[in-house]
Amino acid sequence: MAAHVSVPVFDGPCDVLLQLISDHKLDIYDIPLADIVDAFLADLAARQSLDLQVTTEFLVIAAVLVELKSRKLLPGPDEVDDDEELSGFEERDRLLARLLELQAYAAAADAFCLLIEQAARSVPRSAGLDDPFREMAPDLLAGITPDRLAAAFLLGSTPRPELVLDLSHVTVEAVTVSEAVDELERRLPGAGTIGFRALTAHCTTRMQVIVRFLALLELCKRGWISLDQGETFGDLAVTWTAPAHALSVVGAGDGDGVEEYDG
Repeated sequence: MAAHVSVPVFDGPCDVLLQLISDHKLDIYDIPLADIVDAFLADLAARQSLDLQVTTEFLVIAAVLVELKSRKLLPGPDEVDDDEELSGFEERDRLLARLLELQAYAAAADAFCLLIEQAARSVPRSAGLDDPFREMAPDLLAGITPDRLAAAFLLGSTPRPELVLDLSHVTVEAVTVSEAVDELERRLPGAGTIGFRALTAHCTTRMQVIVRFLALLELCKRGWISLDQGETFGDLAVTWTAPAHALSVVGAGDGDGVEEYDG
């Protein structure tokens, strides 16, 4: 955030003041630089802590304003346009930025040099095995022949075959919950109480058993059957509770033939 300045012709941030001068919307002669500096020093004295960013930014802008006004007041051989002066300031800022970047690279180089010096103090172990143990060390190249080395290279450089997923053993069963519901609606009304194992005794696959269990849950949700399990992991007893005369066909207009009971 730029410092705030207040002069008779302007009241606002100092960077905006510099921009207005560069755009020829304000005349540098109408800007009392002493009043700006005094106001800024008073503002610094009132602050509890020194903001270096605001201070340095004000110093740069104040230096630019002083140089601009001094060039206007002092006689010179040629008249210099303000835009040319500001472009010179931009080049100076760009040069300073490059110098700061070079300083950062130099600091990084110094850090690497320090790491290299620290690493140079480490001495690798040059001694091998003691004499009593040299004959016990295995020969890592024993049995290695040029032919075996070439075969290992060919094996390692050979592209791996693409993985083919075999799904021939997977069979898709066309078993739906609605079909299982229709089957149980025809079977349960006259069966009284029947166990789930008896209902699924004719099923040959696990999927058929799962679908019929889901069909029982659907019938229980409709209130047509009651489910009871006497013991943990025991057989599930299924009892038809809907009256026979309550059966009605719902959705006949849609042609889906879904059977449903009235309460």
